[in-house]
Amino acid sequence: MPTPADTLEIPTVDFGFADDEEQRQQLARVADESWIARGPFGYIVFTYEDCVAILRDKRWHSAASIVSELRQVSDPRLKNRQRQSILSSEGDTHTRLRRLVASSFTPRSADALRPFMREVLNDLLDPHTANGRCDLTVDVLEHYPIPIICELLGAPREDWRLFSRWAEDVLRIFNATAADEIDLIIQAQDELEEYTRGLIADRRRRPADDLITSLIAAEEAGDKLSEEELVMMVEAVIVGGTDTTRNQLGCSVALLADHPEQWRLLAEQPELAPRAVEETMRFSGAVRGTGRFASDDIEYKDIVFPKGTFIAPALSMANRDASVFVSPGDFDIRREPSGQPHMTFGSGIHYCLGAALARAEQQEALPILARRMPNMRIDGAVTWKPSTVAIFGPEKLPLAFDPN
Repeated sequence: MPTPADTLEIPTVDFGFADDEEQRQQLARVADESWIARGPFGYIVFTYEDCVAILRDKRWHSAASIVSELRQVSDPRLKNRQRQSILSSEGDTHTRLRRLVASSFTPRSADALRPFMREVLNDLLDPHTANGRCDLTVDVLEHYPIPIICELLGAPREDWRLFSRWAEDVLRIFNATAADEIDLIIQAQDELEEYTRGLIADRRRRPADDLITSLIAAEEAGDKLSEEELVMMVEAVIVGGTDTTRNQLGCSVALLADHPEQWRLLAEQPELAPRAVEETMRFSGAVRGTGRFASDDIEYKDIVFPKGTFIAPALSMANRDASVFVSPGDFDIRREPSGQPHMTFGSGIHYCLGAALARAEQQEALPILARRMPNMRIDGAVTWKPSTVAIFGPEKLPLAFDPN
């Protein structure tokens, strides 16, 4: 007979995703004892196999649709404005949305932006390379992805500051502090929607070679995105394509600062960039975990999880699973592919839609940073975002390097 989940004799942890190596070791000790544990909201699974199984099982639905409930945010203004999103939709709705927009998010479309990525990053570094010092997060990374998103959408480059603020504020709904920041979240949602509708209206009048025009034109068997779906998709690009990339690059550079020989290697052999991106995302991912809830009673490994059960695949732990990655505790940008991808982009139907763009941005950035910041080292206290945030990374990353 299957065992009800609430009767399991399993460990309990008071945090779901590790902020540092000490916490990761604590979770690793729990994972050695059990593949599953009770966490702050429900259950946590640790192994690569179980994370993939949960994420690929369509009965487990994205928790993006219930995040306000999980964060105990009961403001009726949020409930009244809920609409279908590619991040939270399931079943036929999700399949349809993904099918319509897939051609707009190919590696080829991301590759077309690579020269612009290099231009943006070099311009951001120019004021700092002569004196050999900067706060990489504040001076460079905060500003890097937004002009690229503007270019992708066909939005004025000078609007990057608006995009940056909206992305940060809208994503606050995923933080543990969401209930205290609801006015800020709603204001950002309203401003972003008004701006997005203006962009779409302009592209209907004046089509261009950009993502919005591509999404407006997207059609299959007579099916097209509705106005509301267009707004949702453009907002998802603005919000999802900013905080993730800049935080991931911050995690990656902070990690490489502890491995100066690999930093030098990356400068000397920029062709290692694709492997470096995959390895840094495996070893120190900005997205450390995700959430799913049971759409019905689900039996898995002879355990019954009742409808509504919340479960969190610990992606950062899966990325260190020794059954998948050889010597997973060793960081090496020359690592041979294991045949299994890291989990930071997720898995299953909600696998990151913008993965090709995120990879391209990092593959272009890391070798330029390594070449233009030789002998890079930490130059002061690194301040990390609190554990309450959904997307982890350094708030301040002071660096010194040889002036050039």
